[in-house]
Amino acid sequence: MSKVIVIDHPLVQHKLTILRDVRTGHKEFRELVEELAMLMAFEVTRSHPTTEVEVRTPLGVAKGKTISGQEVAVVPILRAGLAMEAGILRLIPTAKVGHVGIWRDPETLQPNTYYSKLPSDIGEREVMVVDPMLATGGSIVACLDLLKNHGAKNIKVMCIIAAPEGIARVQEAHPDVEIYTAAVDERLNDHGYIVPGLGDAGDRLYGTK
Repeated sequence: MSKVIVIDHPLVQHKLTILRDVRTGHKEFRELVEELAMLMAFEVTRSHPTTEVEVRTPLGVAKGKTISGQEVAVVPILRAGLAMEAGILRLIPTAKVGHVGIWRDPETLQPNTYYSKLPSDIGEREVMVVDPMLATGGSIVACLDLLKNHGAKNIKVMCIIAAPEGIARVQEAHPDVEIYTAAVDERLNDHGYIVPGLGDAGDRLYGTK
C-alpha cells in the first residue's frame, strides 16, 4: 500500500484550524491554502537529492548544497487545486505546471475529466498532484491514471484534508504513490463530503457559495 504521511508541524496544524472555521472568509481562506501548500511542500520535497558545491562568500569559500536530480512538475486538479499551485510556485518557481480539469457528478459521485494540459517532459519529472480535499478519491485516481498514461512515473499526492475512504481508493489503484496530508478526518457523508472537513473547498476559495 502507498505510504500516507500526515504533516503535523505546529504551523501547518494552526493554519488548518483557521481554515476549517466557518467564519473564515474567502480572502483569508485562499491565503491560508496557499500558505499551507508552501509549508507542506517542504515535507514533500524532503527526499530530493542534493549535490555539494563550493561558493565564495565575502570572507572566503563555503561548502553548500544545491538540489540535483529530477525537476518538478506541479499538477493541480481544477479548480480548487489552483490555490495550492500558487503556494508551491512561490517555493519552487522553476517548476513546470500541468492542469487537469475533473468534475464530480453530484448524483453518482464519479469523476469526469474535461481538460488536461501537461508538460511534454512529464515522464522525466517528479510530479506533485495537488487538491485540497481527498474525499472519495475518484478525482485523484482519474488524474493519476491520466498522468501515468502520459509517462509519469514518480508521482506524489498532496492534499490538505483526506478521508479514509479516499486514501483506500488511491492505495488500491496506485499503491506506488505517496500521499501527503495535514489531516485524516473521520469519514465521508452521504454526499461525498469529508466530515468534519471544511466544506466545499472550491466555493470557499472563490466565494461562489
